Amino acid sequence: MERFFLHSHGGANSCSGNGLLNRDEPRQEPVDTYVYNPLHPVPTAGGRGGVAENGFLYGPVDQGYVARRSDVLCFTTPELKEDLEVTGPLELHLFVSSSCRDTDFAAKLVDVYPDGRAYNVADGIVRAKYRNSFNRSELLQKGEIVEFVIRLGHVSQLIRAGHSIRIDIASSNFPTFGRNMKTGNPIGEDAEGTPAL
Repeated sequence: MERFFLHSHGGANSCSGNGLLNRDEPRQEPVDTYVYNPLHPVPTAGGRGGVAENGFLYGPVDQGYVARRSDVLCFTTPELKEDLEVTGPLELHLFVSSSCRDTDFAAKLVDVYPDGRAYNVADGIVRAKYRNSFNRSELLQKGEIVEFVIRLGHVSQLIRAGHSIRIDIASSNFPTFGRNMKTGNPIGEDAEGTPAL
């Protein structure tokens, strides 16, 4: 089992931020923040799904236009010195807090090519109130640090030498997954959402 850790100097926002992914356990580091606005959600760009529908193409898609957003945190390894096989079930353990009662956390594993192209390999999403059980909802307490386990599914991918591995984190993957309006109300009740950290 390989473990990688997220690092930054507090500015992992977008693929041009200072997010770093490596095998070193983190020490005291500043937090990364972003504001999620349900009226301007991070759009779906490829990923697991069936055939193309409603104009959306599933599978590997260049993540460039999504990863330039300030509400996407990007953590990237240095260029790999040798090929790296990634095989098996993937999980991201994320420790976060939020200013709202409910939110989503979406994550992607991305293969970054030497020329800057970046293709999604695997993805997953967790809704905060169902983070521990689909049968019992638990709303967030403002400012409380909570662990989320985001399962990105099973994968078998060879990441070539000269490429980098990146983890992208956001609070939406729309329209593949419905927007979280941040209120904690049941899905479909809210016409408008509230931007939140």
